[in-house]
Amino acid sequence: MNAPILLGAITATGLLLVLSGLMPARTPLAVELERLHRPRLRHDALAEPSLLVRVVGLPFARSGAGRHLSIRLSNDLRIAGKSPEELFAQQAMTGLVGLLWAPATVALMALGGVSISLALPVWCSLVFAAVGLFVPLIGLRVTALERRRGFRHALGCFLDLVAVRLAGGAGVEGALNDSATSGQGWAFGEIRQALAQARLMGEAPWAGLDRLGNDLAISELSELAASVALAGDEGARVRTSISAKARSIRLRGLADSESSAQAASERMSLPIVLLMLGFVIFLGYPAVMQVLMGL
Repeated sequence: MNAPILLGAITATGLLLVLSGLMPARTPLAVELERLHRPRLRHDALAEPSLLVRVVGLPFARSGAGRHLSIRLSNDLRIAGKSPEELFAQQAMTGLVGLLWAPATVALMALGGVSISLALPVWCSLVFAAVGLFVPLIGLRVTALERRRGFRHALGCFLDLVAVRLAGGAGVEGALNDSATSGQGWAFGEIRQALAQARLMGEAPWAGLDRLGNDLAISELSELAASVALAGDEGARVRTSISAKARSIRLRGLADSESSAQAASERMSLPIVLLMLGFVIFLGYPAVMQVLMGL
């Protein structure tokens, strides 16, 4: 009974994927404009996508559920330099591996002469497939957190350079542009690209920084844009506030490093606890069995 249900579910899923690819939903104009004005981090944007991305990732990304999930994960995808099609293709691959792992194991056991009921492989396949679908999402979230941490560190250095140039008598726009060209790495590259885009669009440089902060979900960058906008529009002196912002970013990075070190120390104690638990079970199991057999 379980085998026909599983085959029916797989067939229905395949038909739904085929129909969604043949009749993709129309993408709203706002989503297309946002995608047009959102640059990619990686330089291989013009590279030919793989067959898995074209067959599985692209049709699902054009569907309604795919667009909704892409909007929810837009900030993480943006900072990780990954397209929604690539993420959905990875989810399909890991989900398929989880779905077929238990049947493949049962087939190998059957070749070895070991028979097992079909109920356990079916449930294991469903559970492993669900876990496989979430593995790329967890990896994306971890990558986004690491890149945001690195960007905040580079942003603190950028703010120090801006404060030094402001102290030397430079203007706000000149200090921003000169500081952005002084650093290296992908974070400074993103800042330079945001400033250049704002200059080409005829906007103020802090408008580009604010847009970059919203794209990457980095609140410190949006706060910097607000402070610089105050200086550019009303002539306020923000060198002190920029130095304070750089100091707060460094303190936050130090606190994050300390919390990460403490979490790593706690994770190191987990194997020892499991080892001691197994040792206690190994010693206590014979005594418990003798007591139960005596009853």
